[in-house]
Amino acid sequence: MVMNRIISVVTPVYDGGAKYLSEAYESLRDERERLPDGWDVQWLVQEDGTTGRPLRGIPEEPWISPGMASKSGAGATRTMALSRATGGLVRALDADDVVLPGGLARDIAALEAHPEMGWCISAGLDLLPDGSTTAGPYDPPEGPLTYETLLAAYDDDRFPVISTHLTARTTLLLAVGAWPAIPAWEAIAAVMCCAAVSDGWMISAPGGIYRKHPGQMTSQSSYAVVADQAELRTIVRAQAVALRGTGWRWP
Repeated sequence: MVMNRIISVVTPVYDGGAKYLSEAYESLRDERERLPDGWDVQWLVQEDGTTGRPLRGIPEEPWISPGMASKSGAGATRTMALSRATGGLVRALDADDVVLPGGLARDIAALEAHPEMGWCISAGLDLLPDGSTTAGPYDPPEGPLTYETLLAAYDDDRFPVISTHLTARTTLLLAVGAWPAIPAWEAIAAVMCCAAVSDGWMISAPGGIYRKHPGQMTSQSSYAVVADQAELRTIVRAQAVALRGTGWRWP
């Protein structure tokens, strides 16, 4: 499958959540030098809101595209950023995380090597407040990732991948509705929906660092009550199962 040589990286950020955004920028800036020949990065930084404050520290560079829209949650914010995407691939990156050296190049290599697959995802390292890192407890081995594997792990409450490390072909991501406008778990939902219509590839080498810190959105007390956990679990599963049930396969 022929695709253009741009990988669009989508980063949602809210007012007050830009503390580590400069580190995300630095990791992408450095990663541009490690990409395969002819490839480049487009960074789509999208504010969840219209204050403009979290975007003020973003350098004005041609490969960076800032944007904003009415406050509507991380899922809708990620999806709104896609209105400016020019890449044949889309990679997720949270505002408080970083891409590890070679991470984007490995994503590109995996999808070039497996043109029949619509997405890939890399292992990650949790960065703890004391500065230490730890690998995910359920990381799958290098190789194909199927819908059945992910659904079984989801039902067992042992989801095996860091969903914010998803890299998908842009056409696939758009076809499944991108990130749904649910109040949480939207990144998991996007992975599940991509898997429902296309096998993916697991990259065992860590592609990024998932920062765990007191200020992150998922550690806030308000996050725990943003939606009923049982309702989230039900809707994420139901959407993926319904999509699978259509019988449609990408591409």
